[in-house]
Amino acid sequence: MGEAIAAYLHYLSIFLLFALLTLEHQLFKRPLDLPRARSLMRIDIAYALSAGLILASGAARLVWYGKGLAYYLHNSLFHAKLGLFILIALLSILPTLVFLNWRNDLRAGLVPQVSTRMGTLVIMTIRLELLLLLILPLLAALMARGFGVIGRA
Repeated sequence: MGEAIAAYLHYLSIFLLFALLTLEHQLFKRPLDLPRARSLMRIDIAYALSAGLILASGAARLVWYGKGLAYYLHNSLFHAKLGLFILIALLSILPTLVFLNWRNDLRAGLVPQVSTRMGTLVIMTIRLELLLLLILPLLAALMARGFGVIGRA
């Protein structure tokens, strides 16, 4: 039962992460308004929490369930998948910092100002994150079918 719950939480958090990032992409339009700016901040927090849930549920599957720790640690696709997830997390820092910088304006009831350059950079970063997220399920599917095992003949 624990294995099914860990897998369910892992998949659910992945779907949630993709949905939240898609929402960020849809809401981040210039010029901003106050409700959208507030929503973007809340969505970004939920995005970070879902990423944490992906890591926690993935770690549970890695250590206690699945094919065993040795299988994953000796699988090049697992390393690629984890590296890609880390890259996406690093990319997400830019939008998060932009949204966090809006806190004082939002508390004062002001609409945050975003330059054209920064707006373009944030939206392109979110698009790149979405694109890279599409690669993760392919790596997972290949890995689950035995591809990527180091030393495999």
